[in-house]
Amino acid sequence: MRSNIRDYILIYSDGACSGNPGPGGWGSVVLLPDDQVEELGGREDSTTNNRMEMAAAIGALNYVSNLEGPVHFYTDSTYLIRGITQWIWGWKKKNWKTAEGNEVSNRDLWEKLDALIRHRSTQSKISWKYSRGHVGTPGNERCDRIAVGFSLREPVSLYSGDLSDYSTNLLAVPTNTELPEMRAPGEKKEAHSYLSNLGGLVYRHKNWPSCQKRVQGQSGAKFKKAMSQADEIEILKSWGLSIQTVINEG
Repeated sequence: MRSNIRDYILIYSDGACSGNPGPGGWGSVVLLPDDQVEELGGREDSTTNNRMEMAAAIGALNYVSNLEGPVHFYTDSTYLIRGITQWIWGWKKKNWKTAEGNEVSNRDLWEKLDALIRHRSTQSKISWKYSRGHVGTPGNERCDRIAVGFSLREPVSLYSGDLSDYSTNLLAVPTNTELPEMRAPGEKKEAHSYLSNLGGLVYRHKNWPSCQKRVQGQSGAKFKKAMSQADEIEILKSWGLSIQTVINEG
């Protein structure tokens, strides 16, 4: 039984890298209008996170290259979205040089991605949508697990079948898909904390790897990044908990 009537292809993608550069993996999930789901993934022994983000997009768009219809593409890579929607026009005009006259990084992948996009008809336009990472969006989190699994050489079972038998709610898309503001080179806004919730027991982590270590592979685990104490409180409220319940890791 069809869960919904859609006239578009829905895609999520993500990349991961153990070290940057280092062993990397990518994962994508494609949902077709007929409710068929296809998970895709791969790895490279020595790569970067940006290349894995791009490989995930290329893998997904290659899979649907001969299918007509618009594409709603969700990714947490601002590099990928800005590159393909803003920067690439200037790069191509300057013969793949940056504004500073340097060679464009990852040109080989940008050219592959550009070719896949140009191959699509005007009726099959791709809408690039930002999905903030590690905030619990089901499709994004599934892609992250696939990518991390491949990067660590862990067994990854890729699903292929009907949406009705799929454990991830791909239709729970993010409501806010606006790109975050660009920061000056070297400027990075640090997270206040990462919260993990296993059966109502909440830990506060200083970084994402420690949070990921606690929740990975745990059924029913919840986790979110907080940018401030006020953000923490709102996250806990959404879980039906108070800040007094939080345990500081370590």
